[in-house]
Amino acid sequence: QVQLVESGGGLVQPGGSLTLSCAASTRNFRIYAMAWYRQAPGKSRDLVALIDSGDATTYADSVKGRFIISRDNAKKTVYLQMNSLKPEDTAVYYCKAQSRLPNTGTYWGQGTQVTVSL
Repeated sequence: QVQLVESGGGLVQPGGSLTLSCAASTRNFRIYAMAWYRQAPGKSRDLVALIDSGDATTYADSVKGRFIISRDNAKKTVYLQMNSLKPEDTAVYYCKAQSRLPNTGTYWGQGTQVTVSL
């Protein structure tokens, strides 16, 4: 079982920046692909950004050029740096760890609220 704990959410004005962190409990952090998803009220949970075990990254079109995902395997942490935030970025942001290797699986964090508003 892998536990994921997100932090760094909060209230920020449009145009501002925020960095989310997700700390994992597993010793095998480096084998997991890590991703950030978000879910706004009444909407589906959608992929924001993903970084795989080889550090290749994928971004949703809506955040390309504004958000950066990164990972620190020594600290077992994945980050989401969010710049030029817009009101439509308001959502609960979830961290996800996934692997298809034996004795692994898919795990979710509890979520952290990000609100972009004046």
